[in-house]
Amino acid sequence: MNIALTRITGSERYHNYVRWLTAANPEVVCIDLWSLPDTETALAQLATCSGVVITGGPDIDPARYNKESERERCFMDERRDAIEFPILQRALEMKMPVLGVCRGAQVINVHLGGSMIVDIPTDLQTTTEHSSTMIDGEHHDAYHSVVVEPGSLLKKITGQLEGAINSAHHQAVDRLAETLKISARSATDNIVEAIECDDPTQGFLLGVQWHPERMDFASPFSLTLAQHFLFEADSYRTLIRM
Repeated sequence: MNIALTRITGSERYHNYVRWLTAANPEVVCIDLWSLPDTETALAQLATCSGVVITGGPDIDPARYNKESERERCFMDERRDAIEFPILQRALEMKMPVLGVCRGAQVINVHLGGSMIVDIPTDLQTTTEHSSTMIDGEHHDAYHSVVVEPGSLLKKITGQLEGAINSAHHQAVDRLAETLKISARSATDNIVEAIECDDPTQGFLLGVQWHPERMDFASPFSLTLAQHFLFEADSYRTLIRM
């Protein structure tokens, strides 16, 4: 089973996605869309896949959510934007399972019409640490608690109403896209930590602000997500693509 990922090369942290997915299913073949020469080639490759993971990374250009003046406070990657927004659009058209991780959750919200808090530390009064810190030249994720919405897809997957997740982001959902609903928030400052599709007929669409691929796989907020996503992808392959 082929699974597309929008970037899994360039650093060891990106390769964590491969380890995470193959821990859930060793037969998964991970396709790196970032390594392809252009967006059209990436879209063609997507058609051979049964699901797509929009991986973590730099900030989205705030011009995409009408905050052009905030560009100086962002760390953007225009190539990621150029690839990921068309990939998401095509996946939604195909009703292909989509999982967004950190930046990926933000791409989902912005693409569907939402906006972002540009910088949590300066824009919000919160004592909860959401960003990773650099220690001896290495990034270390923060950790905090989340509260999961009863009745949400995330609750169904994890079986949890609360728990601890890792955190490495300085942006978060501000205005939620109309077709999405919140499935988890930070327990201490109410920041949105997970979003999902509000229309069950659309197919599997989930975005989490944390990095499940870098957590202890035994956590219900880590490998369980990969397992359920791959279950959805296998169902898609069987019922739709085949």
